[in-house]
Amino acid sequence: MDIRTIAFYLPQFHPIPENDVWWGKGFTEWTNVGKAKRYFPGHYQPRIPADLGYYDLRVPETRKAQADMARAYGIEGFAYWHYWFGNGKRLLERPFNEVLHSGEPDFPFCLSWANETWKGFHHGLTNRNVLIEQVYPGESDIENHFYEVLPALLDKRYITVKGKPLFTILQPLQLPHAKAFIEQWQNLAIKNGLKGIYFVGQTNKFEDYHKILEASFDAVNVVRLFDFLRLKKSKLFIVLNLAKSKVFGVPHVYNFEDASKYFIGKEDALASCIPTIISGWDHSPRSGKNGLVLHNATPELFEKHVLDVFEKVRKKPKDECIVFIKSWNEWAEGNYMEPDLKYGTGFLKAFKRAASEFG
Repeated sequence: MDIRTIAFYLPQFHPIPENDVWWGKGFTEWTNVGKAKRYFPGHYQPRIPADLGYYDLRVPETRKAQADMARAYGIEGFAYWHYWFGNGKRLLERPFNEVLHSGEPDFPFCLSWANETWKGFHHGLTNRNVLIEQVYPGESDIENHFYEVLPALLDKRYITVKGKPLFTILQPLQLPHAKAFIEQWQNLAIKNGLKGIYFVGQTNKFEDYHKILEASFDAVNVVRLFDFLRLKKSKLFIVLNLAKSKVFGVPHVYNFEDASKYFIGKEDALASCIPTIISGWDHSPRSGKNGLVLHNATPELFEKHVLDVFEKVRKKPKDECIVFIKSWNEWAEGNYMEPDLKYGTGFLKAFKRAASEFG
């Protein structure tokens, strides 16, 4: 059996003019990683990269080293986060554009449209200010967006499902007239020699599954990162945790082992439901004491989680036996597979061991 594992890939490890204005000259995601604080005994911060160091994604040798490492440990490809804010406005496009135009690294990829406005604590803000707004101007913009990504869709490295390029959308239910958007792209894809596009909508609540499929998506990627809070923890427990955080000035702390039991659900066995492997979570480098921390994430617990996910999907049709990894390099969210000084390649080795049990 071949399980197709695709890791989400953050391109924010190089400076851009907008970040210089918003956060200061030379800002990259490493800025958040470097300023991370240790808020409680045993809190694993700051996190320091090992083998790849504090890299700059403008460097082609770095991108190749990442791909070589992912391949060596059994990951099929990267899902590069793609930022199109409407009216032709893009951000953080340079690393992927260089991968595309140079032909290197020779490693499979797909695109994931992060269609959301940048604001709030998720983007490191302590207020409700908007850094950049996601807009949807209409049919002309939809067509322009398609032709912007068409060279990637036609690339021989692009990941396909049923012969169609795989394209994920972060906020599928925020997309106005999603059916019309998908229909327009499908028509443009066929017009340009493709068989169509395999659309995947992402959600953190399985309750949205049917709504997303009804909007003409082919599959749904369910990210159950916070299901343990929604499905297990009582409101009283959450309120007490919030009060503790406020009184002692620490983030909201929960055990990874406890949370990971809820990272998979029975619905993930459906062909049209794509589960998510979660390597950890600590948002405090971005959001400080307002963040959420899944404490004591270890390679051993991660391996058990990976085995649970693989067991759930093993009977799916080969081409649709897909799992997303969240993420390859979300360092400021404590959510990465790349080696660090504490665990080295421990998480990658754990993943490879789990994968070997499923052939």
